[in-house]
Amino acid sequence: MIAASLPAPAATRPVEFINGIKDTLPMIVGAIPFAILFGALGTNAGLSPAAVAGMSLFVFAGSAQFIASGLVQQNISLVVIIITTLIVNLRHALYAASLAPYMKHLGQTWLLPLAFWLTDETYAIVIRRYARLEEAAPYKHWYHLGSAVAMYVNWQVFTWVGMFAGSQLQGLATWGLEFAMVVTFIGIVVPIIRTRPMLVCAVVAGGVAVLLNDLPNKAGLLLAAFAGIVAGMLLEQAAPPDSSRSATL
Repeated sequence: MIAASLPAPAATRPVEFINGIKDTLPMIVGAIPFAILFGALGTNAGLSPAAVAGMSLFVFAGSAQFIASGLVQQNISLVVIIITTLIVNLRHALYAASLAPYMKHLGQTWLLPLAFWLTDETYAIVIRRYARLEEAAPYKHWYHLGSAVAMYVNWQVFTWVGMFAGSQLQGLATWGLEFAMVVTFIGIVVPIIRTRPMLVCAVVAGGVAVLLNDLPNKAGLLLAAFAGIVAGMLLEQAAPPDSSRSATL
């Protein structure tokens, strides 16, 4: 008599946490030069070490930190700085809406820190983990926590490295370290493009972002995101039922 197969046991909290860290390591490698560059540019822009470290601790948003430090150097008003960084970070609202169905059972003690630690890299890693529909996976949020904590610690450490390097090395901003972040974002986007609507969404968003690059306060990024969403939704609705979901690339 053949024994009935039993479902695989659920991964424990520590296993999910460690797996979240391990799967985020490639993204961390790409973020290291970005953190170093911020630490160096922040100090060279006239910010105190406490201000640079504080931005990484309490803002924890790379692109917003770069923009804010540059605006501070130009003596731009606080209101403009807040509005600009808000627009740049509005993409996180889209990330949150995407994650919400998988996290609605969590309490505020989980949602608040995970919301603060949400980054592009962590989103790209954890959305794939949440989307796996295996039955025995009650601790996926621990995977999310592992990814988030790893990114946060990495950003703090290498911000300090950048502050030290910026005072010791001349012309660090001209070394092209920011290219590592471009490669990282390519690595984030490409693996999740699996259907034609997703491809159209990415192409339209990228094209609109380039065309509207000169808009003030980085408003072009937000408009590009919405243009990509609209394009992907229109293509999905125009296709026959279920065909757009099955039309993998």
